[in-house]
Amino acid sequence: MHRSREKRIIAGICGGLSEKTGLPATFFRVLFVASCVLPGPQILIYLIMWALIPQAPAKSGLYH
Repeated sequence: MHRSREKRIIAGICGGLSEKTGLPATFFRVLFVASCVLPGPQILIYLIMWALIPQAPAKSGLYH
């Protein structure tokens, strides 16, 4: 698991989940926003994931 460099809006968490599962990043973004209307620590969990999940390695431009 990693935070996406290409599919990011804030921290790349939803983009990373998208790359890991093959589902669209928009699906995870809508799911997160919809979950925020429910009581719970969604934003806190997002911030913890931002702090703990490493960013995806940079792609080298040498062989592209």
